[in-house]
Amino acid sequence: MLSTMITICILSLVILVLAAPAGRGAAAHPFTVHDLLAMDRISDPQALPDGDQVVFCVRATDLDANKGHNDLWLMNADGSGLRRLTNHPAGSSSPRFAPDGRSVYFLSSRTGSTQVWRIATDGGEAEQITDLPLDVGSLKVSPTGTHLAISMEVFPDAESLDDTKKRLDEMKGRKATGQVFEQLFIRHWDTWKDGRRSHLFVVPTIGGDAVNVMRGMDADGPPKPFGGDEECAFTPDGKSLVFACRNKGSEEAWSTHFDLYVVPIDGSAAPKIIVDGKGAVVTSPVFSHDGRTLAFGAMARPGYEADRVRIALKSWPSGETRILTEDWDRSVGSLVWSHDDAEIYTTADEMGYHPLFAVDVATGNVRTVFGKAKVTGITLARDRLVFGVCHHQSPVELHAIQHRGGEAQPITGINADKVAAVKMGLSEQFTFKGWNDETVHAWVVKPVDFDPSRKYPVAFLIHGGPQGSFGSDFHYRWNPQVYAGAGYAAIMIDFHGSTGYGQAFTDAINHHWGDRPFEDLQKGLAAALKRHKWMDGKCVGALGASYGGYMINWIAGNWKGAFKCAICHDGNIDERMAYYDTEEIWFPEWERGGTPWDVPEAYTAHNPIDHVQKWDTPTLVIHSGKDYRVVDTQGISTFTALQRRGVASKLLYFPDENHWVLKPHNSIQWHDEVIGWLDRWLKA
Repeated sequence: MLSTMITICILSLVILVLAAPAGRGAAAHPFTVHDLLAMDRISDPQALPDGDQVVFCVRATDLDANKGHNDLWLMNADGSGLRRLTNHPAGSSSPRFAPDGRSVYFLSSRTGSTQVWRIATDGGEAEQITDLPLDVGSLKVSPTGTHLAISMEVFPDAESLDDTKKRLDEMKGRKATGQVFEQLFIRHWDTWKDGRRSHLFVVPTIGGDAVNVMRGMDADGPPKPFGGDEECAFTPDGKSLVFACRNKGSEEAWSTHFDLYVVPIDGSAAPKIIVDGKGAVVTSPVFSHDGRTLAFGAMARPGYEADRVRIALKSWPSGETRILTEDWDRSVGSLVWSHDDAEIYTTADEMGYHPLFAVDVATGNVRTVFGKAKVTGITLARDRLVFGVCHHQSPVELHAIQHRGGEAQPITGINADKVAAVKMGLSEQFTFKGWNDETVHAWVVKPVDFDPSRKYPVAFLIHGGPQGSFGSDFHYRWNPQVYAGAGYAAIMIDFHGSTGYGQAFTDAINHHWGDRPFEDLQKGLAAALKRHKWMDGKCVGALGASYGGYMINWIAGNWKGAFKCAICHDGNIDERMAYYDTEEIWFPEWERGGTPWDVPEAYTAHNPIDHVQKWDTPTLVIHSGKDYRVVDTQGISTFTALQRRGVASKLLYFPDENHWVLKPHNSIQWHDEVIGWLDRWLKA
């Protein structure tokens, strides 16, 4: 009953927003990339468990600087008293309350180097807490309030921070530019390695030396490239630090073996393994409020980055570990304990959504707290659970729900005027029978100003991963509203391999990149066209990135006549060579079942390069020079093949972007070229 009421509430809010008049008296206009960039991005809400205030980040796009700018905002957990806490050209991020709730620690580069700062919650000037020779990368406050856990990039064998700084200065002064490597990684995500590692340090809040608690470890903490302070936790007494780390030396590039370590904050002993990941991932340690239990996420299968993340519980300090969610076929996200330690709040992909769940610690039973949207950033205030909510018609706004039950209520409306000023397409979910006659879910987003008597061209979006999902999300890179605003229907299929439909559904893509998902895409497009007669099945363009880009290249040689044009962003053309190009080689080894020399047939089973002779679809190829996951030679090779075959084609190349296009003006150019390509072939 509660879930139904929440669904009705969300739909009502969407209708009200869409029906609302444009802000400041202006007529509403179709959604574009400029509206996408204009939306303020809310993230990282943090509440003091015994307090009533919530601090969070708001990112605004600075087109002049060609980047985002973060500041901190503060409000009460019921949404009252909203005010800006910081306002500095250098920006502020990673807000973390002091245990007494009177001040907030945060990161800022306002002195030219990223350091820890502190500001009182009742306002005033911020004070600098650390003045270290290296940039600070992450921040966590101890439960006693006496220490901070921070991360910095150091040489593992450096005697001090100054030693690392001295070596960096010497490297800058060298006239020779050659780099020498003796093991992988030589580069990762978008960065070439120079010998440094991200290490965790502990520093007193009143000032003093930063203690490297990972001294000598040739490993990263937090893990790279996306790990943050969620990968470490102070013990309840504040005397030790627990952290997740992959310490595999020369095997790092083909290993997903993480362990949990514990180390005293004074560095008096070396880190000790307390949870052996047994070749698989363990992540996100967090202690219960009574200090008796450590919760963390755990995978079971070594080498598989898309294995199901289960909640594991370890009696602290030396008790047994048990898996809490073995019977719940979902992969969990961040973990937050309830006040009474009876439940753990978490999120997970679920049938095209990403709801908020509560897991009973005694039984493992799961209940839905908030669904039918994407939930991000869970935090616990005195009497409320606060979290971000977004969906196809709205960017993230913070919501809150009473611990004792009730309905979730929005507590911010930072983007309300901007949302009211644009026209968006309504979305709907549908299902069809895909590979093996199994149910597959999909989304359709209608064009703005939808008229059922008209015929509309179609943008057929294919998600990456491949273990990902095109759920109800307000995405800043692949947002279907951009296509809806340009007059297109957007179709998004959660093919076999997608997350949120059970682990067996996700596993179905292993060794089957080109057949099972391909069948889902074929049947899904047919089902959408049959269901929606207003879609013009003769004017369909296919576009995708990463795995979606691979699939564009696969479609080009194996699905003749379905599409009038295609767009391939950061996609592989040659799976065999892609193994040797990429950095995280555990990924192709799992997906193909081994190395190219051990199982060569697995790398040629569904390889787009073997079907280039059949390519004839006009294609826009997009790639980036700092993409070391899917390297730029793959995109250049795709363009070369198209050009040599005489197929209408264009290459858009970003030398300064990675696997994602992040800079605002590059995003504008990306969208202009993509929509322009669709218009050229589908609207001419």
